[in-house]
Amino acid sequence: MPEGRFLQGRTALVTGALGGLGASFANGLASRGANIVIADIVEPEIGDKLCAELGENTGVDCQYCRADLSQESEVNALVDRATEIFGSVEILVNNAVVRHFASIAEFPLNHWNRALAVNLTAAFLATQRLLPVMQAAGYGRIFNLTSVYGSRGTANRVDYISTKAALQGLTRAIAMEVSGGPVSCHALTPGTVLTPSIDARIDELVDAEGLSREDAERKFLAGKQPSGKFINQASIVDLMLLLCGPAGIDMNGAILPVEGGWLAQS
Repeated sequence: MPEGRFLQGRTALVTGALGGLGASFANGLASRGANIVIADIVEPEIGDKLCAELGENTGVDCQYCRADLSQESEVNALVDRATEIFGSVEILVNNAVVRHFASIAEFPLNHWNRALAVNLTAAFLATQRLLPVMQAAGYGRIFNLTSVYGSRGTANRVDYISTKAALQGLTRAIAMEVSGGPVSCHALTPGTVLTPSIDARIDELVDAEGLSREDAERKFLAGKQPSGKFINQASIVDLMLLLCGPAGIDMNGAILPVEGGWLAQS
């Protein structure tokens, strides 16, 4: 992996970046010198505070932009603001996601439409807007956050599974259009990471079934990654940083699992 601040002078836009993997991506990119635009839906006073802390810790310029990515106008406003502040954006991390748990028969249409908008259409729109900017800059990296569930089915997750599978297709389509140029597109495909939302679901198991924390984690991971462990967020960030270097062009269009062997199972 490239060492030091090899992304100095670059700008990265990370959606859904105030918690979980998104925050780890922002921190990783900033540690390598990239200026950061964080997009999320919380109020500006919260986002601005976290940006100030990131900037103080890494020495980069970090700006928060509140955006409801279910709205086309707000995706466009986010891109406009990012390019207005920094002149260009060379790294795009499409990480924002919403999900709803219900059977297909009971799945509300408004939740389906919101998932399509946030998880898929926002990634398409941001890419559509920023791809010419990257090509003009002579460098670009687009990362779509997919999931093991983009390749595996499970009950009561129809919006998440459908949009994550579609993001893999979007990744391949983008890669073919930019092939041979200075821009590449990759899909990062994590298994189960201990994000705040998953941590809360494990706490629910502890409370509902009287399990120890260790037993609740074991039950939650059953049937998932055979390693029996949560995926370390740093592993996914390190892979992204590797692809921000020269290897990112030669690996264009890759769907890259980081899932403890989950997809190796029959």
